[in-house]
Amino acid sequence: MRPGVAASRGGTASRAVGEERALTSVAAGDTYGGGQPADQPRLWHVTLSVSGGEAPLTEVRRGLEQLAHDHPFLLTSRYANDHAEIRYWEEARDLHDAAAVALRLWGEHRQTAKLPPWEIVGLEVIDRETYHQRIAEGYGPLPATPVGVHPF
Repeated sequence: MRPGVAASRGGTASRAVGEERALTSVAAGDTYGGGQPADQPRLWHVTLSVSGGEAPLTEVRRGLEQLAHDHPFLLTSRYANDHAEIRYWEEARDLHDAAAVALRLWGEHRQTAKLPPWEIVGLEVIDRETYHQRIAEGYGPLPATPVGVHPF
């Protein structure tokens, strides 16, 4: 069993009801890919997809623009009245950390940016090398141009 993970099959729960589970990362080794130390931050391309009940397009756009203003790391957002996609680069030690930040983004900023009460329905986190390899091969997410908030 991995450190920090409670036994769940046939065992008893190790945390109280409503208690948050601590996130833990699994080390990939001393180096990754080109020999970069595993504890050094790397860039990760994140695509977060959200959807839910219909909301006025003007409110969706305003909320995404406010999120981009509050967090200028956002590259581009595309939206419709019932779903949106946010793409950006995240600097994190590993994929686990980048994904954890991405999964908190919508919920933590829903109220301050007045975002619709949608749920996260998709998440892709890929390293910089994979992103550029996909682009070079002609598949994967197109480069985020134009940058900003745009309708689908």
